[in-house]
Amino acid sequence: MTRRRGFTLIELLIVVAIIGVIAAIAIVNMINAIQRAKQKRSMGDMKTLATAIEAYATDWNHYPAAAGFTMPSGLSLPTGTLGEASSSISPTYLRVLPLVDGWNSWFNYGTSASKNDFVVRSTGADGIAETTPAYGVTTDFNADIILVDSTFVQFPEGAQK
Repeated sequence: MTRRRGFTLIELLIVVAIIGVIAAIAIVNMINAIQRAKQKRSMGDMKTLATAIEAYATDWNHYPAAAGFTMPSGLSLPTGTLGEASSSISPTYLRVLPLVDGWNSWFNYGTSASKNDFVVRSTGADGIAETTPAYGVTTDFNADIILVDSTFVQFPEGAQK
């Protein structure tokens, strides 16, 4: 009798199961890495915007006006886009203005009534602006990223969920 050489069905099923488990772990890690990259891109774009806004303020002694509104006394979170501020900043201070964050949501921009302070906000992965932000370090992809006067006051750090 000749003996056939090859793999049994059980051996093949075990190999397929192992490959499936490895692929599942890799996909979860890849999705997490993509979200972190979008956060970092948004934060980089926000810092670029802040640098251009600061350069504008150096020349004009105030920050550019917010799109169609000025916040009441004190500084609160903006809900408007860069709008008319973009024409003040681009192309003089920044050739191409980043208008959207890593998730394709518009950056929000606002100034205080005196135009001595400014806020740039990304609404995060869900695209919904938080009404009561936590401020400080966040571990949620959906949390807003908030920059006030060139300093991040709410930002991602560490393992995200």
